[in-house]
Amino acid sequence: MPTRPCRVEIRTRSLENNYRYLACLAGSAAELLAIVKADAYGHSLALCAPAAVRAGARWLGVTSVEEGVAARALCPEPEILVIGGVFPGQGAAVVEHRLTTVVWDPWQLDELEAVARKAGAPPGSLPVHLEIDTGMSRQGIGPDGFAAILSRFSTGSPLSLQGVMTHLFAADESDGRVTAEQLERLDAALQRIESAGLHAEWLNVGNSAALLAGVTPQISALATRHGMKALIRPGLALYGLAPEFEPEEPAPVAAARAHLQPVLSWKTAVVSLRDIPAGAVVGYNGTFVATEPMHLALIACGYGDGLGRSLGNRFSLLVRGQRAPLVGRVSMDQAVLDVTGIAAVEVGDEVVIVGSQLGETMSAFDLAGATGTVPWEIFTRITSRAERVEV
Repeated sequence: MPTRPCRVEIRTRSLENNYRYLACLAGSAAELLAIVKADAYGHSLALCAPAAVRAGARWLGVTSVEEGVAARALCPEPEILVIGGVFPGQGAAVVEHRLTTVVWDPWQLDELEAVARKAGAPPGSLPVHLEIDTGMSRQGIGPDGFAAILSRFSTGSPLSLQGVMTHLFAADESDGRVTAEQLERLDAALQRIESAGLHAEWLNVGNSAALLAGVTPQISALATRHGMKALIRPGLALYGLAPEFEPEEPAPVAAARAHLQPVLSWKTAVVSLRDIPAGAVVGYNGTFVATEPMHLALIACGYGDGLGRSLGNRFSLLVRGQRAPLVGRVSMDQAVLDVTGIAAVEVGDEVVIVGSQLGETMSAFDLAGATGTVPWEIFTRITSRAERVEV
């Protein structure tokens, strides 16, 4: 059955090209972990996880055990890292689906170790990545938690310290000061881990901003100093966007922007046209009043699809390669465009919310700027009723 004309087009070939380009940037001293959490940033896990694997990804990153189980059903071979950790009662699924979890609290180790022992897992057979809090104060162990955590990786335990992880929370600050401080704290933590007689294979550090800004050599050098391999976690760049930097953009980022290919386009269509006289109101509560006769187009997309309600009267979408202002409030299922100045608009014409049309482009950064948020949120709030279609 034909569906309502509101869809998201996913170019998996672009994702594959982005992965290969980012792998070249990382170099031979680092491995990439492709972030596919939150339904691949709203792009569709089902489409994007296999595409990343086809491009060469041997690691996938998800938020939860539930996402990990879904990713494993799609991709039998790669390592799958659950970045958000395990929750009570999820240990059995971790073992059954061969997932690797990030840990930082003793109770998480209790959950995993109990299940592994019950399953008769041999010593050192259940890998985990230990997260270190190097200044973000979100998740990860601080200096006071080391002794209790490190003592759990005893010779007879089924737990294996496969990786050490931290999150560079200010990698998009171009002066690099905060990142340098975090790497110093991480170095000190690695020394404590070594002093406890433990060794991890992977140093799991760095996001898209760190990779594009050229921080990877520092991470790789730190990994080498401790006999480890660097694991870098690109997210936004994998989907074709380079993060914005403050106060200025590092030189390598501009070159990356030219190579990265946007993966997602969000489109709807004109479903109805009407003429209104001066003085007519448009939308809920009459927030827009026509000052002259106007030609309006109704589109099949609203805030129920992820088009922010606040965009009404302050943003434009693309119709026939021109910007058509949203007039009146965005409704749950529909919105209205002013197409008075656009010739020959017809019912069925394509409307681009994110993407390109006849040489004009509307990016997730454009929508983010209009709503005071970030492109990550723009992508992830596109709801499931906007069908994801591989193109």
